[in-house]
Formats: sequence, C-alpha cells, structure tokens
Amino acid sequence: MLSRLKSLSSIQFTFVLALYYTCVFNIPFFNVVKHGIEKQADVNMMFIATIPFFLVFVLSFLFSLFSVKYLAKPFFILVTLLSSGVFFAELQYGVIFDYGMIENMMQTNQAEAATYLNWVSIANLLLTGVVPAVLIYKVNITYKPFAKELIHKALFMLTMLIGILIIAAFYYENYLAFGRNNNLIKRSIVPTYFIGSTAKYLNINYLQSPLEYKQLGLDAKQTHIKDKPNLVVLLVGETARAMNYSYYGYNKPTNSHTQQQGLVVFKQTTSCGTATAVSLPCMFSRMDRENYDERRAKSQDGLIDVLNHAGVQLQWLDNDSGCKGTCQHIEHIIIDHDTNPKWCNGESCYDEVLVEELSKRLAHIKSENTLIVLHLIGSHGPTYYQRYPENHRKFVPDCQRSDIQNCSKQELLNTYDNTILYTDFIISQVVEQLKSQQSRFDTAMLYMSDHGESLGESGLYLHGAPYAFAPREQTHIPFLGWFSKDFASQNHLDLACLNQEATKGGFSHDNLFDSLLGLLNVTSEVYRPTADIFARCRKNN
Repeated sequence: MLSRLKSLSSIQFTFVLALYYTCVFNIPFFNVVKHGIEKQADVNMMFIATIPFFLVFVLSFLFSLFSVKYLAKPFFILVTLLSSGVFFAELQYGVIFDYGMIENMMQTNQAEAATYLNWVSIANLLLTGVVPAVLIYKVNITYKPFAKELIHKALFMLTMLIGILIIAAFYYENYLAFGRNNNLIKRSIVPTYFIGSTAKYLNINYLQSPLEYKQLGLDAKQTHIKDKPNLVVLLVGETARAMNYSYYGYNKPTNSHTQQQGLVVFKQTTSCGTATAVSLPCMFSRMDRENYDERRAKSQDGLIDVLNHAGVQLQWLDNDSGCKGTCQHIEHIIIDHDTNPKWCNGESCYDEVLVEELSKRLAHIKSENTLIVLHLIGSHGPTYYQRYPENHRKFVPDCQRSDIQNCSKQELLNTYDNTILYTDFIISQVVEQLKSQQSRFDTAMLYMSDHGESLGESGLYLHGAPYAFAPREQTHIPFLGWFSKDFASQNHLDLACLNQEATKGGFSHDNLFDSLLGLLNVTSEVYRPTADIFARCRKNN
C-alpha cells in the first residue's frame, strides 16, 4: 500500500504535515489551552475556535520554508521522529523542552536514557513517529519548474499569512491576554519551541567563542589550626523532594535510619534549578541563582577550585551522571557499572557502592583538612524501583515499571518513598563511617539534593520545569547536617544555636559555597560571611 501512495504537490505535502502536527503532536498544547479556559471566568468561544486554525496557518507558513526539493524529506523525517519523543514526554509527564531540558538531555548518559524506554514509549514512537516518517519517505512530492514553484509557494505562504492576520485583526487582544495568563502555551507548541531551544543550546555551547577562563579565590587559605584536621563528607542527593521526608512533616517514616543520629534539619530550602545539568554546577559556582549564567560558570573557578587553592584535600565519588564540570581539576571517579556485581547490574548501581568506596578512601587519606563529595543516584526516575535493593523495599505495593504514569498514585508514592528511605540509610551509613574516624579527624556530614520531583501533581511528572513556574515539588529540597561533638567544639560551632537557626528556613543552594568555606575554615576574598549558615552560630563571632 505504501508503494501506491499518490503524489502530493509540495504545497499539499506542507499543509497535510501541518495538519498532522496540529492534530497529533500538539495535543499537549491544546491541553494547556483547555486548562487556561477552565481557570478563566469569561471566555470568548469564537476566539478559542480560531486557535487550531491559527496553529495550522503558522505551521504551514514555517514548514513551507523547508519544503524544498532534496531538503523536505530528510528534514521532516528527522523533525517528525524528534517531535514524536517530545510529544510523548509532554503528554505523559508534562515535560517542557526549554533550554534547561535540552541541556539536561545532552548530558544524559546511555544508561540513564534507557530508563525512559518502555513498551508505551516505544509504541508511541512507532505509531506517531516511525509510521509518519515512512510515509514521508514513500510519498512522491512533485515540484513545478523552479520559477512556478517559487510563485506557488509564495502565494501559499501569503495565503497562510493573510489567515494569520485576519485572526489577529479580530482577536489580537484575546491572544495577548490569554498568552500572558498562560505562560506555558508557547512552550508547548511542537516543533517550534524545542527546535528553538535546541538552536539556543547549540549556539551557546558550540558556536560562541569561549570566554577567557577566570580563576577565583587564589588568596584562599586555611585558618584555625587544631590538633585534628576536619573531615567533611558532602552528599549531593538526586531528585529528592523535601515534602516526602518525615523530617519535613511527611506522614510516612522515610527517615527512620537517621532518626537517632541527631541530624540538623534545615527547613524551607530551595534549589538553583529543576534539573541536574543546571542545579549541580550552579550550587558549586560563585554565582547565585538569580545571576547564574552557565557560560560564565564554565569559564571560572567554583567552590571545589577555591578549596583546592586553599590546600584542602578533595575527592569526588560519583554514582550519577558526573559532576558537570565542577570537579574537573581534582581527583574524581565515576563508578563503573560493571566492576562491582554486589551493588551494580551493568546499567546502574545502588548507592551503597559509594559507601563501600568511601570506606576504602577513608582508610588511606592523609591527615589533612578534607572534603569528600558523594554524588548519589538517589531517587532518579522514572525507574525509581531500580534505586533500592529488595531488602529496602519497605513501602508496598510499589511501581515496578518505568511508565510511571500508568501506576496508581499509591504505588508511585510507595516506590519514590522507598528511594527516600534508602537514601536515608545511605546517610546513616556515612555518619557511622565518620564516627569511626573521630580518632583521626573532627567529622561532619552535609546532605543536599540537587532538585525535587513531580509525581503526577497537576499532571506533571519527573522534573525540569522552567523555574519561573516550576511547582514546589521540583524546587523544595531536603538539606541535612550532622556534626560530631569534637567537630562542633573545635570549630566553635554552637549546635543548639544551629538547630534553632535551621528551623527558621529560607536556605538555598546559594548558601553552599560560603557555608562549606566556613565549615572548612577557609578564608578568601570570595567568601561572604552573610551567606555562611554556620557563621551565625560560631561562638567566636
């Protein structure tokens, strides 16, 4: 049948493709429109009726620019396959493909990407992507002689433009107001928004000339010499949201492993971004969230570099997707998924592999002020069930699949809560290891997640929503600390004061840079005592 497809002129091909994109790939867009209508008291239904026509006209006009001989088929096959994936992610998870999401995708490793594959996503790709791509390949697109083709194309584009202008003439104010009140509308249009975001990413990362590298904190030095050096372990969590921690009022015992260890719980802490690719480099950069610029961050020293300038002993152990450039100048390892069958299956590893690696490192580190960073895989989805071993599967029934939108709400929450409980176990094991080192070091631990996660609230799943309207599920994160008595005493840290300060809230990733410098007794011109959480409770202040 495919071989007997009738011929289409380039104009017919363009219009049919625009109809397909409007009717199929832009279903998520129309869902956003629907939600906008529902929350608006007075709706002009004639204006609403023009939206599908407006979208067809716009896409037809834009597609005409690429419906030229030798370009049309390869271009639209590629865009259709990509649009199929974008459509599925928007429809099922509420994902918006802005610059941050494109950046996050580009930095995703193969094993991580594979977790998003399931029979539902594959079926979608086949039905909405591969089948149309085959039809595009098979169809016979006819072109007139060059001059006639150009005239016909110009007339078609002019017709589409006239249609756009007519609608705008009658409903311009409606479009303006509706778009202003529903910021997600233009971000949901396929394929224009994700193509624009991709172009922006490629321009910033590959086409612009790199900035001159700037070193920061070259004056950094350690102060406050003591009998024992400090050993601080920083656990960077993955995709953990505060609202599922019993420490923050959750009604399930997700922190039972650390409950007796005397952790300091910092209330109301927010992330710098909603995806690892943004949050991780941002939390270690000198810039705050409000002025964070990825290009500038890559071209200057961060927290790890300043500590390195001060002579602090540094190690980064990673069980996630790497440090995103923040640890490039120090010793760092990414756990090999094939070398430890006890904790790894060849595709991913449980975070206990980091506890084991930490134990090996602690046995051989020099007696100097030390920071060890453990980057957890934590609660990384959508395959939450792969983040905890069977003996930590406490909350059941759980969701043993990657197409999480097809699990019940309770199953999904149970699965995610198991990841939080398992991370709590990891934290408790790190604290126990630090206790065992107290004859050599004054020890402390910090845990801070990179961002949160949506679990179906308001139809959103996973993370990566644009920060301006990201839900609190994706931006409110857990922030915990543990400090040995010797660490608190020798570093003049008043723990009673700190526990009281922690309840006040108002913390963020912006505090990490200065708080870690202060915790490790490092002074520098780049240190800001007002952002150091611990400076407020030092007895000598």
